Amino acid sequence: MAASQPLKAASWMIGAMVSFSLMAISGRELAPDLNTFEIMFFRSLIGLVIVLIIASFAGTLRQIKTDRLGLHMLRNTAHFTGQNLWFLAVAFIPFSQLFALEFSTPVWVALLAPLFLGEALTRRRLLAVLIGFAGVLIVARPDVNELNPAILAAMACAICFACSLMATKKLTIDQSITCILFWLTAMQLGMGTAAIAVTGGLSMPQGIDYIWVLTVGIGGLTAHFCITKALALAPAIVVIPLDFLRLPLISLIGFLAYDEAFESAVVFGAMLIFTAVLVNLQGEHQRNSTASKG
Repeated sequence: MAASQPLKAASWMIGAMVSFSLMAISGRELAPDLNTFEIMFFRSLIGLVIVLIIASFAGTLRQIKTDRLGLHMLRNTAHFTGQNLWFLAVAFIPFSQLFALEFSTPVWVALLAPLFLGEALTRRRLLAVLIGFAGVLIVARPDVNELNPAILAAMACAICFACSLMATKKLTIDQSITCILFWLTAMQLGMGTAAIAVTGGLSMPQGIDYIWVLTVGIGGLTAHFCITKALALAPAIVVIPLDFLRLPLISLIGFLAYDEAFESAVVFGAMLIFTAVLVNLQGEHQRNSTASKG
């Protein structure tokens, strides 16, 4: 087994943080002119072109398989839904609130994995779910009399991303990264096209919107590529907490560029979600260590 390289992993995670932050800014800037389906259409189109070009030069096009299309469709339906909800939420709620709620994705994985992956719901996982859910409630601050649709969208996107992650975990058993990324972009391009046809046609970007659309398309791929590289260099228990550094970065961007206030409730709730993820990751690390020794 290769030695862990946390410093190199941290460098890749900086790339992921920048990519996700640029996506959030681009989504906010595009919201007045393009709807979420149109943003996803252009993101998928640009992503598909990039995947095909890189795969052609790398000689990995032959790795694209058609033997697990059902699971690819399930994964990409969940991801397409979650990403649309994410772009919807980014237009209406502060960046810090959206990112904090998105960080609950690993908590939802811990809760849903017993149902979809047959994994045990251990005491530690249950504790992580309870702590994480408490953090989500603090960040969302739901009002039973008037629920905020954008907050609900942010919470729902985390659940969709959790379903996508579980499907991805199954796909990585026998599917290459090229294959997964190809079907991700190709299927979601089809979904975006169908959604646009139903909702009344495609609006083309205007002026600087072309830059924002290109940023969304490139950022979506580079973010996940950087995380994949980081996970290859260091354990998840090292990499995933680094992802939480996105929160102070995007909070600073929101404060400087969009006059968004720092909210103590969001910070406290995010800390609880972070604690829940650490509890779950520590449990996974201990189980993996025990299994390797056995």
